[in-house]
Amino acid sequence: MRNEDLARAVRLREEGQGEQARQLLVELARRHPDDAEVAYQAAWAHDVLGLEAEAVPHYERALAGEGLSDADRLGAFTGFGSTLRVLGRHAEALETFERGLKEFPGDGALRTFMAMALHNAGRSAEAVTTLLQVVAESDRAGGYARAIAYYAEHLDETV
Repeated sequence: MRNEDLARAVRLREEGQGEQARQLLVELARRHPDDAEVAYQAAWAHDVLGLEAEAVPHYERALAGEGLSDADRLGAFTGFGSTLRVLGRHAEALETFERGLKEFPGDGALRTFMAMALHNAGRSAEAVTTLLQVVAESDRAGGYARAIAYYAEHLDETV
């Protein structure tokens, strides 16, 4: 029953029926409080609806538990850190992103969201450096990857 309900909730969310998905996932989370996958999906359903504060305990349970695929665990770190940033909890967001990067070093999306939190925490130079590093490592840098990587480390250098 849990698997069928979880699949139904995910389908509802994907079909744009976020509130119905959220209600089903809240009930699933109540019945399966230690299920990391249910917690992650419940967090996601809350975030989709702009209910970031309500997503927090679900993200915490998802990341504290076992059983998430690597992709979902990465998604949980990214979503949780982003949610904390939106809530103005910048130090906690940065801590979450750092934890995520220990497990998923180099992930571009995680580092990009971390850059936003760095900016919000008043660490704009680190934010720009992080973004430049992400760009330099991507396939979007064109023939400028070396220059972008250089300036990521020498941001304030001028002639």
